[in-house]
Amino acid sequence: MIKRDYYEILGVDRNAPDADIKKAYRQMALKYHPDRNPEPDAEEKFKEASEAYEVLSDSQRRQIYDAYGHQGLQGSGFHGFTDLDDIFGSMGSIFEEFFGGMGGFGQGSSRTWARTGRDMHYDLSISFMEAALGTEKEISVAREVRCDTCSGTGEKPGTGRKNCGTCGGAGQITQRQGFFILQTTCPQCRGEGSRIESPCEECRGRGRVRKSSTINVKVPAGIEAGTQLVLRGQGEGGERGGPAGDLYVFIGVAPHEFFSRRGDDLVCEIAVSFPQAALGARIRVPGLEEEIEIEIPPGSETGDELRIKSKGLPDVRRHKHRGDQIVRLSVKTPKKLTKRQRELIEQLMNEE
Repeated sequence: MIKRDYYEILGVDRNAPDADIKKAYRQMALKYHPDRNPEPDAEEKFKEASEAYEVLSDSQRRQIYDAYGHQGLQGSGFHGFTDLDDIFGSMGSIFEEFFGGMGGFGQGSSRTWARTGRDMHYDLSISFMEAALGTEKEISVAREVRCDTCSGTGEKPGTGRKNCGTCGGAGQITQRQGFFILQTTCPQCRGEGSRIESPCEECRGRGRVRKSSTINVKVPAGIEAGTQLVLRGQGEGGERGGPAGDLYVFIGVAPHEFFSRRGDDLVCEIAVSFPQAALGARIRVPGLEEEIEIEIPPGSETGDELRIKSKGLPDVRRHKHRGDQIVRLSVKTPKKLTKRQRELIEQLMNEE
């Protein structure tokens, strides 16, 4: 099945700001929410609009989609939603904002709304060579994770939930004020419509416990300082069995004593003697993986740059592409001369 363009689905321009995207999605969510619209295709349109908003409201996913389309999103690990529970679990907070704490409209609903866990960030410092060649790092992160005893529900195994006695399971309280009907989120169950009968002893009804976890981070070759890697599902555990948030790893790169980078090009400076610069020579220079032999043209000067094709840094977006290595020359002038050297240089000066 060919997916439609996300901007077309929400009816917004490709340069639309976040506020317009959110407004367009809210209108579609209100129109096609399955608890409100009984039409056969309403659920499918609701799922389609929710997937579009999930991508376009996330700056990184939107950037990938704008550049590479649906195929680029699949390559980054995003495959959309499978069912309504998947949507409500991932986007519980936005529905809480839209619908006053309830994902559904139907009275008497006692659905327990899962909420996505909080995103986290981690600063990872690596060496220049690790950034150039790629590496794997193990990091330790203290985070809230799903309680294994209750599978994140907060309920003691073997027990369930009871309808809230205050709202009767609706999650909302209706109050009449003259001609007006005011609906507010139930303060007792906070819009869930039910309460835990017996809390889990391990997490005390929270559905999450705090643990330190070791996470393996794969750093691609050629990564630049300031890049962020997104580890999906490695953030804080979700509430009520909801999906975990994401972990954003910010990369810092230490400078190298010999190499620097210019985009994907690897830059270094080599000192050569005056005779080598004047007459030309073949020398060996350090490279990323091994030494490289280069030819210095006769008449070279300080500041001249020699380019060695495809010996630079890998492009993290195009794995088969590599930059060049640029060797900048610095002509070294001797400070102490032997008697013979001085005679030769004086002879050269006289001939000039």
